[in-house]
Amino acid sequence: MSSARVIWRVIVVTAIGWISGTNSMTLEAAGLEVGFSETDITPVLKPGSPVWLAGYGMGRRALGVHDPLMARCVVLRHGDERMAWVSVDLIGLQYPEVRKIRERLPGFRYVMVSSTHNHEGPDVIGIWGRSPLHRGVDPQYLELVTDRVVEAVQAADKKLFAAEASYGTAADEELLGDSRLPHVKDGVLRAIRFSNAQGQVQGLIVQWNCHPEAMGARNTKITADFPHATVAKLKQKYQCPVAYFSGAVGGLMAPPDGVIRDEAGQELKEGDFEYSRRYGEAVADLASKAIDSAKPINLTPFVVSAKPITLPIENKLYRVARLIGVLQRTGREWTGDPERPGPEMGVQQGDAKVEGKFKPIAIETEVGYLRLGELHVACIPGELYPELVYGKIPDPAEPQADFPDAPLEPSIAQCLGGEKWLMFGLANDEIGYIIPRRQWDAEPPFAYGRPAGQYGEINSCSSQVAPIIMGALSRRVDEARGKPAGP
Repeated sequence: MSSARVIWRVIVVTAIGWISGTNSMTLEAAGLEVGFSETDITPVLKPGSPVWLAGYGMGRRALGVHDPLMARCVVLRHGDERMAWVSVDLIGLQYPEVRKIRERLPGFRYVMVSSTHNHEGPDVIGIWGRSPLHRGVDPQYLELVTDRVVEAVQAADKKLFAAEASYGTAADEELLGDSRLPHVKDGVLRAIRFSNAQGQVQGLIVQWNCHPEAMGARNTKITADFPHATVAKLKQKYQCPVAYFSGAVGGLMAPPDGVIRDEAGQELKEGDFEYSRRYGEAVADLASKAIDSAKPINLTPFVVSAKPITLPIENKLYRVARLIGVLQRTGREWTGDPERPGPEMGVQQGDAKVEGKFKPIAIETEVGYLRLGELHVACIPGELYPELVYGKIPDPAEPQADFPDAPLEPSIAQCLGGEKWLMFGLANDEIGYIIPRRQWDAEPPFAYGRPAGQYGEINSCSSQVAPIIMGALSRRVDEARGKPAGP
């Protein structure tokens, strides 16, 4: 080998070493570590122990398993602070179970458990049992989910690696259907890519805004629905773990009609596993655009602002379900102030007399705001209507709506600010639909000249939910920024 070639080789090796060392020093300076894990939470089907599928009507018994239900976990660490984000393929794991999970993970600054809102998994709330009078939850299954989520967090915590993060988005409203007026969608997919010092992708977070209900109400096989195919395709392409989270799925966001087709160009429809697969892969393709175009983002330091609040239960069906034991959740006296919870009440207790007046019972839930360096994260405990993401609430309101003069709630975009954010729906709870109060339409005459109300209010705790939730988020953001929280 000539002396010139030897000198050139030394220069190249030295340069590579310097670049690698610089990358390592950059990661060490940033101090971000990330770990991923996943675990199977599919219920076992046994003779004599029916598993009731959630999300549609009652009495839909699981007769088989098409693909597994998973709990997927991301642990993020900066210095001595750790937080965990978990996604479960369930209709909506509730706040009491999340609190049990947190009690077993005392070393974490914050643990967030979000449900994908899967309509083809077991009932974990209670209202989809054998009949309207029968609770559909298996307590032993809830214990299994709690155990395995804790184990998943602990496993991810043992797999931490120094990481560089990148944030990206991609949009396609054609991948969403909306069956409630006004038609408003959040068609933006948000993603975070984590890479090691060598630039290799080591893990992905994907957040999309669609009900996992491609399989419809007639399916009797347990499945994670389209997110199963989304995660599978992304794992195959990037050869790394993937955590999928749902965002603003309220307002009846669902896989669309007339968009997904087979190889021959024939339209595929709800209730077909091929439709579910192809739709999930279309979401994965959209995610790839976000991932491949992602730009570096700093995710340190961590700021956490989260606080329990209470919501009044004015929904008559929910109240009856509590009294007969179908919904089993500790209540609280409703004080009229969501941030001033009243005393606890029995699981099946009805309205309480407070200050000489009967007031609706309330439940405790939580709204959270996280700041990770440049990234803002909203943790919303239910199915947020997309109108509340960007403030696309009709103004003026439809005149026949119940509260056309209600003040506009602050939007997610207003509260968080900036361009880099995630919105986790069904975060730490499932409280039902979060409907802008101006769009509440439960009493005749109905908006849009309709002879009957639209679907939505029947699965909401109260017309007060959206103002309470969005007001609480605004206060959590102010507290994180060191500002006095408003009313």
